[in-house]
Amino acid sequence: MPAVEESVVIARPPEEVFDFLSKFENLALYDPFVRTSAQVGDGPVGLGTRGRGKSSYMGQSSDWTVEYTEFDPPRRMVSRSVEGRRDVTVTFRFQPVNGGTRVTELIEVRSGLGFLDKLPDRLVSQVLGWSLRSNLKNLANWLTEHSQA
Repeated sequence: MPAVEESVVIARPPEEVFDFLSKFENLALYDPFVRTSAQVGDGPVGLGTRGRGKSSYMGQSSDWTVEYTEFDPPRRMVSRSVEGRRDVTVTFRFQPVNGGTRVTELIEVRSGLGFLDKLPDRLVSQVLGWSLRSNLKNLANWLTEHSQA
């Protein structure tokens, strides 16, 4: 299955962008396919923290649970699915750039995309790339409009 990587520059500092993205409850603010999401349990977000949610894509709904397998603020964060029908790893990298942060997101899908699993990897990559670019644009717009400063 495919891996797709996209980047966006956000006019916010790396610490702010990392903090926002590390909170599972923020997913639905920039990803229109996420219906609900929240942290599992209490306590600070970090290595081993789990998030649970529900996504809907092209008429298919799925519940999921992911866990942070790498957590290095404000540089890198990796989550991996631990429950649900999708086997996905998502990596975020944060790089300071002039006036903001370059956020690079890598999605590695191994299975669980429903009918997309039957399509050639090239087509699946195009669909995932479109979705990823759209989400990163939404993220940049949201953080710009809702500056913590």
